[in-house]
Amino acid sequence: MEYSGNEEQGQDYLFKIVLIGDSAVGKSNLLARFARNQFSPNSKSTIGVEFQTKTIDIDGKEVKAQIWDTAGQERFKAVTSAYYRGAVGALLVYDVSRHQTFDSVGRWLQELHSK
Repeated sequence: MEYSGNEEQGQDYLFKIVLIGDSAVGKSNLLARFARNQFSPNSKSTIGVEFQTKTIDIDGKEVKAQIWDTAGQERFKAVTSAYYRGAVGALLVYDVSRHQTFDSVGRWLQELHSK
């Protein structure tokens, strides 16, 4: 997906990526570590959707990743699934210490493919 908007933005490419998975698997902390090099062991659950951006230089091209962190709770499913549209990639996250979060991977993939 090539960015073809305002040249003031400066990036050559813009990619929308979504983070999905059960609640409390670490999606927000993965994003915070990647985007801001921060980690909080006491972070709170995401309500709805949040996003951050990170710009990276790849072979002389400026690539901007717009990463959307979705809430994993079932009650936010209708809201968060709308943010899958337009995404070019997804990172499905589960907690290796909680087997039930891995059991949910199939459901998350099905939801992702249905949008």
